[in-house]
Amino acid sequence: MSPVLAGILQLLALIAALALAYRPLGDHMARVYSSDRHLRVEKWIYKGIGADPDTGMRWPAYLRGVLAFSAAGVLLLYLLQRLQGVLPGSLGFSSIDPDQAFNTAVSFVTNTNWQSYYGEQAMGHVVQTAGLAVQNFVSAAVGMAVAVALVRGFARTRNGDLGNFWADLVRGVVRILIPLSVVAAIVLVACGVIQNFSGIHEVGQFSGGSQQWNGGAVASQEAIKELGTNGGGYFNANSAHPFENPTPFSNLFEIFLLLVVPFSLTRTFGRMVGSLKQGYAILATMATIWVGFVALMMWTEFAHHGPAFDLAGGALEGKETRFGVGASSIFAVSTTLTSTGAVDSFHSSFTGLGGGITMLGMQLGEIAPGGTGSGLYGMLIMAIIAVFIAGLMVGRTPEYLGKKIGTREIKFAALYILITPALVLVLTAAAMALPTPGHSMTNTGAHGFSEVLYAYTSAANNNGSAFAGLNADTQWFNTTLGVAMLLGRFLPMVFVLALAGSLAGQKPVPETAGTLRTDKPLFTGLLVGAILVITGLTYFPALALGPLAEGLAS
Repeated sequence: MSPVLAGILQLLALIAALALAYRPLGDHMARVYSSDRHLRVEKWIYKGIGADPDTGMRWPAYLRGVLAFSAAGVLLLYLLQRLQGVLPGSLGFSSIDPDQAFNTAVSFVTNTNWQSYYGEQAMGHVVQTAGLAVQNFVSAAVGMAVAVALVRGFARTRNGDLGNFWADLVRGVVRILIPLSVVAAIVLVACGVIQNFSGIHEVGQFSGGSQQWNGGAVASQEAIKELGTNGGGYFNANSAHPFENPTPFSNLFEIFLLLVVPFSLTRTFGRMVGSLKQGYAILATMATIWVGFVALMMWTEFAHHGPAFDLAGGALEGKETRFGVGASSIFAVSTTLTSTGAVDSFHSSFTGLGGGITMLGMQLGEIAPGGTGSGLYGMLIMAIIAVFIAGLMVGRTPEYLGKKIGTREIKFAALYILITPALVLVLTAAAMALPTPGHSMTNTGAHGFSEVLYAYTSAANNNGSAFAGLNADTQWFNTTLGVAMLLGRFLPMVFVLALAGSLAGQKPVPETAGTLRTDKPLFTGLLVGAILVITGLTYFPALALGPLAEGLAS
């Protein structure tokens, strides 16, 4: 079987698996967030944290819950790292330096999971399981809660009530993420992913000496790492490491995990607003961009430029031979179009244009299908922008799902789409202009610039993957990337929740003959075009200096 055909068949198998899971998972999540019942374990949690899950919240109160919970998470994870040297189960690792502890705490709380350290050589069992794995669950649940709050903004009328943050948070973890992660972890263990608490031991003798590895609760962390679109690996090689991703089947299963919740949330959206067709329109937009990017990535990586490429069947540098070019291309696109950041190959080794595709996927806002929750609310923001553009064309006030998109709403949407590009471009320019950050670049020229651009794109978009050629473990990068992750996560949430509150306070507008049908293929095409033009062209000058220049020169 040719490598190209193998890649296409894996893509078709993945699409079939996602289609089978779409309806049951989407409907289940809609029931979870619409239910008035509380499970017994949930009641215990509410009592422990002193929250009343039945109290409705307007957007300022909902936002305070998001920020307070996340701030507490940053503080606790920071302290765990700083105290690691005196904690049991540390495997003899010392405490983490302040700048790196700050960067890592912010990274995992913001669902970014950027890692400027070697996981197996820095973090012991306590920090990995009680710190990083816990944040993998709750940071994903926070994103889902904010998305559900925005959906309620469309669904509810003139009361400003977005639900209860604490109830949404707890239900997301208890009823969705934990059950799915348990099943996923069992599958991964069956595939050969390790799950233990063993210490450091030698794994063999080599010509240059011996190699040492430590074990860990890898399968359980791998499951929520992908399912929650987190991305932080137990080992430095991430999902390219055989302890995390040993077989072609486990590789395809991990891609399925990182896509299934974001795609299925579109059905949840349709259920909650009372129109499945609206969910299908958002799904079609996400799927069109995702499939298009996968096809483009496969083309760039399978294109042959000489005898070495012909013999290898594509650009195999930096890719695992057990996965091949096709599966690596699917993984790379899926992880950068979501906010996962996990890698089964090294994006720095992709062709110049292939590396550019991974960057562009993040720069679109990671909305096809995006992260758990963040992808849905990001796509709904772009839908509001598309409706506004259509309204300008015909000279009438735009409407979306029965709510008018006025000056207030469009300002929140505009601020949402401007904040991330501003962070990426300003911080990249600062890093390139100052003398010290440039010392971290392994390469010069267009590829070196791409390393820095990729780092800030990944951080501000809460992705977490890296170009693998940049030494980011410096005070400058640990600090500035940490700031980019914080602002890139929570400033957009401010605008999303403010927009949700504004929509929830409106009276529904009756549909007329002039209302744009947002459940038709025409709107899907308009939305795809708006995304590519508005967000894609924002980064075009920067991409022209990096991956485009490199790709055209090769």
